[in-house]
Amino acid sequence: MVLSLNANELVRIIKKAAVEAVNASSPFALKIGEVVSVSPLKISINQKLTIPAAQLMLTNAVRDYTVYMTVDHSTEPASGGSGESAFASHSHKYTGKKKYTVHLGLSVGEKVLLLRCDGGQKFIVLDRLEVLG
Repeated sequence: MVLSLNANELVRIIKKAAVEAVNASSPFALKIGEVVSVSPLKISINQKLTIPAAQLMLTNAVRDYTVYMTVDHSTEPASGGSGESAFASHSHKYTGKKKYTVHLGLSVGEKVLLLRCDGGQKFIVLDRLEVLG
């Protein structure tokens, strides 16, 4: 027996198989985890599953990172400290491109929102969670 399909029917079957495969593997899911170690980073989802750093991808909301900002202002005069001339009141211009570190690294015990992807092979740490109550 020979099965004959036209091109439209073949495309429909392939699309249906692809949708079923994606639905079966649950490619994305939100999870709540708790930071159990920061060096190396490890996040526990439950008692049976702790995710190592190699499987984690961090957003800027949960890591220290550097930014460059352009500033153009004058410092405000400060009152003198010890009476020595080096500490006398003064102000000066503060201009140019300056490097700043934003400190948002995770701490042990913090709850985080994770997005599971790649069928559970990778997790994106989206943000911290505050547990109320």
